[in-house]
Amino acid sequence: MSQLRIALGQHTEPGRKARNQDCHGCRVPPGPQIGLKGIALAMADGISSSEVSQVASETAVKSLLDDYYATSEAWSVRHAVECVLTATNAWLHAQSRRGPHRYAPDKGYVCTFSALVFKATTAHLFHVGDTRIYRLHGGGLEPLTHDHRLWVSQEESYLSRALGADALVEIDYRTLPLQVGDTFLLATDGVYEHIEAQDILHTIEVHRGDLDEAARRIVAQAYRQGSADNLSVQIVRIEALPRREVPSSLHGEVERLPFPPLLEPHDRFDGYRILRELHASSRSHVYLALDETDGSRVALKTPSLDLRDDPGYLERLLMEEWIARRIDNRHVLDAGPPDRERRYLYTVTAFIEGQTLAQWLNDHPTPDLETVRGIVEQVARGLQALHRHEVLHQDLRPENLMIDANGTVTLIDLGSARVAGIVESATTLEPPALPGTALYMAPEYFLGEVGTTRSDLYSLGVLTYRMLSGRYPYATRVARTRTAATQRRLTYRSVLDEERAIPAWIDATLKKAVHPNPEKRYQELSEFLHDLRRPNPAYLERTRPPLIERHPVAFWQGVSAILAVLLLLALQR
Repeated sequence: MSQLRIALGQHTEPGRKARNQDCHGCRVPPGPQIGLKGIALAMADGISSSEVSQVASETAVKSLLDDYYATSEAWSVRHAVECVLTATNAWLHAQSRRGPHRYAPDKGYVCTFSALVFKATTAHLFHVGDTRIYRLHGGGLEPLTHDHRLWVSQEESYLSRALGADALVEIDYRTLPLQVGDTFLLATDGVYEHIEAQDILHTIEVHRGDLDEAARRIVAQAYRQGSADNLSVQIVRIEALPRREVPSSLHGEVERLPFPPLLEPHDRFDGYRILRELHASSRSHVYLALDETDGSRVALKTPSLDLRDDPGYLERLLMEEWIARRIDNRHVLDAGPPDRERRYLYTVTAFIEGQTLAQWLNDHPTPDLETVRGIVEQVARGLQALHRHEVLHQDLRPENLMIDANGTVTLIDLGSARVAGIVESATTLEPPALPGTALYMAPEYFLGEVGTTRSDLYSLGVLTYRMLSGRYPYATRVARTRTAATQRRLTYRSVLDEERAIPAWIDATLKKAVHPNPEKRYQELSEFLHDLRRPNPAYLERTRPPLIERHPVAFWQGVSAILAVLLLLALQR
């Protein structure tokens, strides 16, 4: 199995200036983190009018290369880098505001910035200012960034966007597919304004075996041709690309670890003592076990015999614990001990003493509205914790929710979850499989679309509807709608029931939450929760009875007055 590999050359010099305000760097992480986070390069260029701009450049590059790799492995590259750059921009701007040049941005902590992150078979580009990124393509230099520079005249211009210039920063972002042999160039204006593209191409070709030497020669040539600015160049060539998805060490564990035996009560297994079997299906076996190290009770999940030849299933099995270990929330399943050496392929999670929501509903078939609200709000808090890490649950249903003796609700079974950072590691484009249970799945999944946070919101809306009515808003019709046209013809069935005290505005809230079109649903879980607990004025107006029912005397008095006026007008004619 191949891994992402690059060849790199880079060089910087102050040139004719007394100090170098440019900064550049590259980070190639060790081992499996290349598959999870990729390889990052960054270059920043200070501005000549500032005495502290080199601090801004160094801070921007160091923050990107350090902090990006400290972000959640579940995050997408774009989300992670933009979070880092937003924080860096805020810090730089605050430093300028506290300094003597608070009203002169061009003298503060300001720099231009460009970065490349290579992950799996994709290049992610980030850009602010006029440091440029090129790709060697078709015998020329293809510019991949657009300068954020405003020209006042043919001779005079100024930066319209830079890190640290304003409290908020807009970051250009784009992606490109990668191929082996692709070569990229990052350069500051001290280089690209003083050397022809053909000279750069020729130098890189002649010194393709030593890209550091190529970078030094490009900088030297720009200096000889009159550059009066700092000079910096990075050259990176893609040497190898991964041939398959490498989300973390999961694939390595699947290949390395043997399958566990079928376990029986009282068996001792990898430092655990099996107490009893909790669940068995065609997909897995789940056991209650005692951790002999600290005496805690845990749940062990082992793969079924039928699916042990399916590497995709095995990686999804391990993914459940991988996600649980990265989410710290009382409403999301907790993982087991992090540093225990394992001799077999299985997962360990906390054991929850309680029952599933499906079992609870069998015992409480008609819960009151306030109880339903309490359960839904806890589920939503778990979903929000997942969504903050760019994780979609995708299989929300009563069987995947546990309620303990204290009434705490916990999301379990993360095997169908979609992790943005893992999806980006995929090197093959396969049609997405239906991830969840048909009765609770959002309609867009049946169109082959990728889910969003609003897809989980739809499932939560269906769950709420189910608890209040025992029915489903569209019965079983959603699973049969495989076109947008048939989904538009879906008819919502009111949750209102003569036997249960459910306000009409609750029905309007649920109708919006489970709308077939995700754009017409609530955009945030918090909005749904708010309307579920407090009447939305728009729904109250919509559900008010007509005037004739609210004030019949006033209604008929008004009608009589109108008729009298019309009669007088007719008599005057």
